[in-house]
Amino acid sequence: MKINRLYIAAAAAMTLSLAACDDEKDLIVIEDDLPIKTSTLYMVGDATPNGWNIDAPTPFAQSAEDALVFTWEGELNTGEMKLCLTPGSWDAPFVRPLEAGTEIGKEPIVEAKFQMHAGDPDEKWRVAEAGKYLLTFDMRNWTMSTSYLGGKEGPTIEPIETESLFIVGDATPNGWNIDEPTQLTKTADYTFVFEGPLNAGEMKAGTVLGSWDAPFVRPAEANVEINKDGVASDSFVYTTGPDDKWKVTYAANYRITFNLKDWKVSCEFVSDLEGGDTPEVKPLEAEHVYMIGDATPGGWSQDDAAEFTKVSQYVFEWKGSLVSGNMKACIEKDPNWGQHFLRPAVNGTEISKSGVADSKVVFTKDPDDQWKVTEAGEYTITFDLEKYTITVKAEGAEEPDDPDALKSETLYMIGDATPGGWSMDAPTQFTRSEENKYVFTWEGQLNEGDMKACLQPDGTFSCPFLRPAKGGVTIGENGVSEASFVYTTDPDDKWRVTKAGKYRLTFDLSAWTIKAEYLN
Repeated sequence: MKINRLYIAAAAAMTLSLAACDDEKDLIVIEDDLPIKTSTLYMVGDATPNGWNIDAPTPFAQSAEDALVFTWEGELNTGEMKLCLTPGSWDAPFVRPLEAGTEIGKEPIVEAKFQMHAGDPDEKWRVAEAGKYLLTFDMRNWTMSTSYLGGKEGPTIEPIETESLFIVGDATPNGWNIDEPTQLTKTADYTFVFEGPLNAGEMKAGTVLGSWDAPFVRPAEANVEINKDGVASDSFVYTTGPDDKWKVTYAANYRITFNLKDWKVSCEFVSDLEGGDTPEVKPLEAEHVYMIGDATPGGWSQDDAAEFTKVSQYVFEWKGSLVSGNMKACIEKDPNWGQHFLRPAVNGTEISKSGVADSKVVFTKDPDDQWKVTEAGEYTITFDLEKYTITVKAEGAEEPDDPDALKSETLYMIGDATPGGWSMDAPTQFTRSEENKYVFTWEGQLNEGDMKACLQPDGTFSCPFLRPAKGGVTIGENGVSEASFVYTTDPDDKWRVTKAGKYRLTFDLSAWTIKAEYLN
């Protein structure tokens, strides 16, 4: 406990000074925790009423009987929380549990010890059951107690006053970019409409740009689905937590209407996405990726952060040893810890020898979500900053099969754009990746002309081919005009190479995409 050690050091120094004046006096040693002298106490976190807003955290009440005892009674969400003495700074010391993830729930906690320190590791309590609680913190004895008082009451519905509403999430066109999210159109007082493409993924709605601490419009419960049948439940809440989101399970064009007066949402399926198109998310441009955390070789030191190897424009890879603990990643070092971090979409997403529990990645300053490594071992970690994904493979672990992927150990291409022309006896073969069995690459000279690909040569030309998802897709200096492909016998669509030159082609049989890079 860092503060306690400072008090002890000061007491020891004072004692030595007194001893120097009178060497006959006994040395006084303070062994117990000294009281934390404060007149205020606050809590912050997605489990608390004010969320992660450090400028307006949720205050406790000071006891009239003992000025160093603080209580709070109210509703907590499922999520995380820690305590601070004053608002406004993430660098100040926080009151924390002795072990990260210590649960607060229906079972009462009686005079459990806590600690207080600044910086990392960032231990927090985890509220496992939403409901009404009484929390008591004794700053004199460094203990805390909890009592569960019952379930949560329904929200008070009051019109949400705002001139703008946006949606954010990997299901939305602008992804998790809180600074430039996808804006909705205001069509009437309290009515906002979005019409456009949505990916399969998650989303929520907000009113405050650039802040994850503000309240969000969310489904009344986690993972309410949006698909061709509409939205599974029309009710929403406006709150900082828990961090519930809508789950889009069918990628398509939708019309979504938010009624901010009655807290209702409606959803209409408009059409399928043309040619398998998916909304574009802006790739994250970076030259470096660094990993920090007590699970990593360099711990929480940014100076000793583990650096990834850049293997392509957006893909970074690291191989090495991890131990049990937490981790996050950044693209630049900042001694003031003010930078954005690569984080899991859900705090505490586990990394183990089975891989990572959820591949989604967000790039945010806060909340301070981190991955949790549960098994020590040798790992390969890959970040794709174009797709905002993380993949994790333990040494010796078998790569799990993707049920939606094309299965093949080989890939070939033919066409007058390729070195072997249209000959099925001499097709141009791709190289299979050692790290990902679904990825095939080829690098070499392409001519102007057409091309398509197959898994195995077939002299009759009657086999299915990998083809562009629609006619007229081109490959040139700017890459491929449409990334999606299909696997079919007809129609006989082909990629059209519009400029001869040296290229690197990459087929991903799991994502059903092709990537083309012009090299000269």
